[in-house]
Amino acid sequence: MDALGMVLVADLGKSRCRLELRSGDEVLARADQHGFPGLGVTDGARLAFELLEDTAAMLPRELTAAGPSGSPLSAFGAAVAGVEASAESSRKLASLLSGRFGVPAAVLSDATAAQLGAMQGAPGTVLVVGTGAVAFRFDDGGQLHRADGWGPLLGDRGSGRWIGQRGLEAVVQAFDGGPETSLSAAAGALVEDPLLLPAWLGGSENPYRSMARFAPLVLHAAQAGDAVARGIVDEACQILAGTVTRANGGHGRVAVLGGLASSVFFAGLLHKTLASAGMEVVEPLGDGMDGAALAATRRGLLQERYIHRDGTNWPD
Repeated sequence: MDALGMVLVADLGKSRCRLELRSGDEVLARADQHGFPGLGVTDGARLAFELLEDTAAMLPRELTAAGPSGSPLSAFGAAVAGVEASAESSRKLASLLSGRFGVPAAVLSDATAAQLGAMQGAPGTVLVVGTGAVAFRFDDGGQLHRADGWGPLLGDRGSGRWIGQRGLEAVVQAFDGGPETSLSAAAGALVEDPLLLPAWLGGSENPYRSMARFAPLVLHAAQAGDAVARGIVDEACQILAGTVTRANGGHGRVAVLGGLASSVFFAGLLHKTLASAGMEVVEPLGDGMDGAALAATRRGLLQERYIHRDGTNWPD
């Protein structure tokens, strides 16, 4: 990538838009703001483009000037929520980005970008565990295999939302006379009384994200020896191992990414569970932003059929 100059790399999700200006492995500048509904909505490509353009405007102007002749940019890679919903919108977004910044543009799903970054283009499985949970595998032929990622109403089992929700359920069950747990006191960080939990969740702009906020407290209680919390965490690890098994058949390498993976305690338990299920756990070589950068600067990747490019004949 060093010979290609500077690259704009984006991670555009439903809750957050991150943009980085990179030169090789060095991040020269960053910008961060709100997310958007996803490419599958009406006029999704235009909405995504305008948000990315607006976010890029937050970077030093001299670094992102439009036009291939005067621009120091060489490529734009964007990992975007909702790519699976519309290939047409994905290609349109790539075209819009290429036209605006005067460089080749690649658009791919956040999941493809995560796998691409973690495995640096090689086959293998990535388990992403944050507010949601999903496992993705690219096999030797470049075919995508997926398990879970169905969202908080139908899936995302074992995720931060799932752990937080189970923890809050344990709090109200303890209030009703169920097993005592230190999570009851921990819930005081959210509300003064368990009776207020339904109204707190109901009044939240995003109740699923609010439930996920309780997950770190569940992990802390589990690490401190709370039996109820430890049972929740152990069950989450077993569920996630099952998710990975459905994606890769219980074979091959798996890397773990996402907010929950940043917990040394949780990551240790999860890695042991995956290893016990016969899977080789490897350290990710990068993240979704790295995957988007790789897609923007290299063609002919194993994952190529899932990368939407701007359609112009840019030199390799």
